[in-house]
Amino acid sequence: MGDLLQPWHLVVLGVVAFLLFGAKRLPELGKGLGEGLKGFKEGIKGVTDPTPAPPVVQQQNVAPAPPVSAPVEPQIIRKD
Repeated sequence: MGDLLQPWHLVVLGVVAFLLFGAKRLPELGKGLGEGLKGFKEGIKGVTDPTPAPPVVQQQNVAPAPPVSAPVEPQIIRKD
C-alpha cells in the first residue's frame, strides 16, 4: 500500500476540499476542527489526571450554643 500521505495525496485532498466546501467555508471548518481538537485534548487531560482531594476545613474551637429551652407559656391568674 505504501505511504498514504505523500505530498501528491495531500494536494489532491486540498483540491477536493476546496471544490466541495468553497473558499468561504474552509476557514470556518478549520476553526471548528481546531476547537474540537482542543476540547478533546482538555477532556483527555482531565481523565488522566487524578482529581485533587477537596481542601480540609479546620473548625475553630468555639463553645457550643446553650440548649434551647421550651417556650414558657404565660399563666393566667383569675381573681374571683
